[in-house]
Amino acid sequence: MAEGPPAAFIVLADRAVLVVTGPPRLKFLHNILSNDVEGLTPGQGRRAALMDVKGRLLAFVRVLVGADDVRLEVAGGRRAAVETALVHYRVATPVRFAARPDVVIAVLGPEARATLARAGAATPELPAEGHVAARVAGTDVHVARAGDLPGTGYVLHVPPDAVPAVVSALQAAGAAELSPASLDALRVEAGRPWYGPDVTEENLLHETGLLREYHSPTKGCYVGQEVVARLEARGANVNKLLRGLRLTSPAAAGDAVRAENKDVGRVTTAAVSPRLGPVALAYVHRSRAEPGSEVEVAGAPATVVALPFAETR
Repeated sequence: MAEGPPAAFIVLADRAVLVVTGPPRLKFLHNILSNDVEGLTPGQGRRAALMDVKGRLLAFVRVLVGADDVRLEVAGGRRAAVETALVHYRVATPVRFAARPDVVIAVLGPEARATLARAGAATPELPAEGHVAARVAGTDVHVARAGDLPGTGYVLHVPPDAVPAVVSALQAAGAAELSPASLDALRVEAGRPWYGPDVTEENLLHETGLLREYHSPTKGCYVGQEVVARLEARGANVNKLLRGLRLTSPAAAGDAVRAENKDVGRVTTAAVSPRLGPVALAYVHRSRAEPGSEVEVAGAPATVVALPFAETR
């Protein structure tokens, strides 16, 4: 992975929090989302996808189970879309939804946990998506171990008026502010596609390479389950797959991936890695998705690689 500071933070401006309450909240979410959440207990969490009946991805969410509610951290500016979908499926189920104004701040790097402790938010060793309440700069915050961040990372749900104080506390504890470009470089190397830049309503879960992370093969029905099961039964064959690209010159999101004078894909996130140079995430047609395939991006040669880049030395 690209080298960076021992701990860094960045505000994830496209993320928002939706709270679900009501006695059957976990059963309701379990019947809608792609992953197994009904058996989670307070302090546990899981990432899941919300799909439509055609298997198209409407959102990625982090499900954080509390004693009296469930927090859904929604990526890609999709909170309103998620609430609309859940209201549609609620019918007569006694569950309620409420948007929280919390700002989501990511803290990542090998010293992330120690930095949080110095800032006042000492946490136990948490499993992926495990979460606890904590205090930073005299403010109640929610801390979750974030499996979708590159490397070791956490997210903090922070009341908006407390963000300046929390940021100051993180800086005083030794965390550097991470730029969006640096975050993209880390994400690309680690093969961490995010909803918004890399995943949209146009995608199927099988195309993203995230099936094992966002889907339970043992749970029963959920919205989009028939499409996922049909693809699994047919060998998971889809027309395009998310891959890494080793570039010979910098590219930009939206650039076409070409081979033999034809478009065979599209760049979703491009970055310049301190270790690898220009790199990108891209959807590539299955005919060119094999690692080692030679393609062109913006007129320059590029090579398709498996994700994550950290395993393609």
